Amino acid sequence: MKTLTLILLCRVVLAQSQVAAEHHEFVIANFRTEGGAVLPLARIVYGTYGHLNADRSNTVLLPSHYMANYHGYEWLIGSEKALDPGKLFLVATELFGSGGSSSPSNTPEPFHGPRFPQMTIRDNVEAVHRLLIEELKVTHLKAVIGFSMGAQQAFQCAVSYPEFADRIVATSGTAKTYPHGIVRLEGQIAALTADPAFQGGDYTAPPRIGLEAFGMVWAGWLYSQEWWRRELWRTSAAPGTTFDQVLNTFRKRFSADANDYILQARTWERHDVGTTPGYGGDIERALRSIKVPLLYMPSETDLYFPVGDARTEAPFIPKCKLMPIPSLWGHTAGAASNTTDAKFLNENISRFFSSR
Repeated sequence: MKTLTLILLCRVVLAQSQVAAEHHEFVIANFRTEGGAVLPLARIVYGTYGHLNADRSNTVLLPSHYMANYHGYEWLIGSEKALDPGKLFLVATELFGSGGSSSPSNTPEPFHGPRFPQMTIRDNVEAVHRLLIEELKVTHLKAVIGFSMGAQQAFQCAVSYPEFADRIVATSGTAKTYPHGIVRLEGQIAALTADPAFQGGDYTAPPRIGLEAFGMVWAGWLYSQEWWRRELWRTSAAPGTTFDQVLNTFRKRFSADANDYILQARTWERHDVGTTPGYGGDIERALRSIKVPLLYMPSETDLYFPVGDARTEAPFIPKCKLMPIPSLWGHTAGAASNTTDAKFLNENISRFFSSR
């Protein structure tokens, strides 16, 4: 059976050519995390599309989502899409824990595996800010556009660096992870770590049973209940694919390092712009501090970041345009997992960019 591309968030079910990106790496010596740990060498992998103009004013930041590489926004990139690399310089970064950037799987002792320090969204935003300022000499952005954990980074950037970008776009992600999201993520982690082969994170071989359980829990939240009822998985499956084969694809979905998955899940859990220094845990006050126009695009059927959370946050953001994505594709709608959502996102992000 052909792999179902619809369940791979970083791939889009669209007939399109691959967009060319250049691979880069930025290294920070003695990077101090928000929790106080110091990484001797913190590495950020990133990709770039297009070219930086003479006055360095055409940069858009695309921070990655859960376990994604820097190709995760190519549904938005192209001459006929919202982000034209012929005009813009696009910087797509990878989160700590991606397996490319500094991660439990690629960092030597004393921080290898389960001993890798816990990271926060603010740690990621600070590292990327340094990448832009120190390596690329970019002191201002046209925009930050983020999906899911990328949206978390977009919100944090708007709070931590309120005048650094002209505009913010957040799709399928919120400014805080609320308790229901933590419960979901802890359920996935519990399924993974229950495998005896996990050995407290010091496994000698991948904990396959735990990874399969992790994938099945993930599947139950990824799409809407209506998506499953209508069997919309058939739109991307090979002819003759059965439901059992679909389930098996989800079961085999996760094949990267288990400690990397857990690090990013816990990074996701801890996100709250209200805990930014100076805001005393007050998310409403932090959201009110956002100065620039913000296009907030939750999916109407997202089970990860329910639309109700976005509707709760949006009134506190002074220049917010709340535009739910009318989709049955759950969380994946915010990453253009089908042609209808891709059209909706590209058209409305383009319109937001051209508005005053």
